[in-house]
Amino acid sequence: MKKLFSVFIILFSFVILLPGITDAKAASNPEITAKSAYLIDFESGTEIFSKNPKERLTIASMTKIMLLNLCFEKIENGELDFEEEVTVSKNASGMGGSQVFLDANKNYKVFDLIKSIAVASANDASVAMAERLYGSEANCVEEMNEKCAEWGLKDTLFSNCTGLPKPTQYSCAKDVAVMLKNLVSHDDYFKVSTIWMDEIKHDGGRVTGINNTNKLIRFYDGCDGGKTGYTAESGFCLAATAKRGSMRLISVIIKAPDGKTRFAEASNLFNYGFDNYCSKMVVDRSNPMDISVEVSKGKKGSVKIIPEDDVFIFSPRNLKENITVDFIPAENIKAPIKQGDVVGKLTVYKDNVEYKTVDALSAENVDKKVLFDYIKDIGAKWKTL
Repeated sequence: MKKLFSVFIILFSFVILLPGITDAKAASNPEITAKSAYLIDFESGTEIFSKNPKERLTIASMTKIMLLNLCFEKIENGELDFEEEVTVSKNASGMGGSQVFLDANKNYKVFDLIKSIAVASANDASVAMAERLYGSEANCVEEMNEKCAEWGLKDTLFSNCTGLPKPTQYSCAKDVAVMLKNLVSHDDYFKVSTIWMDEIKHDGGRVTGINNTNKLIRFYDGCDGGKTGYTAESGFCLAATAKRGSMRLISVIIKAPDGKTRFAEASNLFNYGFDNYCSKMVVDRSNPMDISVEVSKGKKGSVKIIPEDDVFIFSPRNLKENITVDFIPAENIKAPIKQGDVVGKLTVYKDNVEYKTVDALSAENVDKKVLFDYIKDIGAKWKTL
């Protein structure tokens, strides 16, 4: 029969228990003039604020968030490398709108192309990467729509990879938030998302200077990623992410009346989230827990556990939380055991409802007993008689 270990934790006040978080007055809902807006907690996906979150609207260059997701998935899968050189087609170099003026039939590194998309919203670099990944922009768009189906984004349809005006193309604030949430999950994304100013070098010594279109990167404390968009039909758009302490937020603004308003209202959403909510770590993967698991046939009779991942509880400030952490060891744990081997499961419950389960790992190595160890055990027992 499995053993059950339960730790009962009462979080009397998130404000008191979280270091560095001061008491804050509850702010009223932010006033949003944009057509649509959405704010979520990154870790849990909890909705914090919404305005017309599922209304189908054009999203301009925020379309590139999905393209970037495909790029970074390929990098993580080993199918693409930052140092790889891509030959830019005449079709890609001739794209209008925002661009970095790539030369046709010339080679550019993948890193520079992705940087051009993320920082300068370059349409020529977007099509160049679409062609590199899938052979054509049309094939890339098909993959983008398949990814929407995989993620359950029922209010999004792509017709190109740039966001340039085209019929039958739309998304919504909620779906854009999911796209950015997935993009932020790729660590390599932050190698380009935080660039403020840079340049793209071309053959012959020509240089194109680029500036990040997301001004919050520089002017909002904690903002480290996002994507802007603008067409006459979509208005001014912005999807952005910001992190303070252990809490990361995702905000989306669609169809603001001007560029200044989109940045101001995204900032107001972030302020509302950070002022009224917090994230409390209840399971810490950097520290072994005060729980031991019995080990048979080992030189040590037990081993301490460490969580495979951190677990945070997202909650309104000053709200009392009832958190329970249950540990169930794996069956028949035998030596030898290596540090990092799975030895059980940790399940976090919030108000008696399952919140998250992570593997429990061995915090140390345990060697298997040899004959001499058994002889020593027998000798030790004789001494106690």
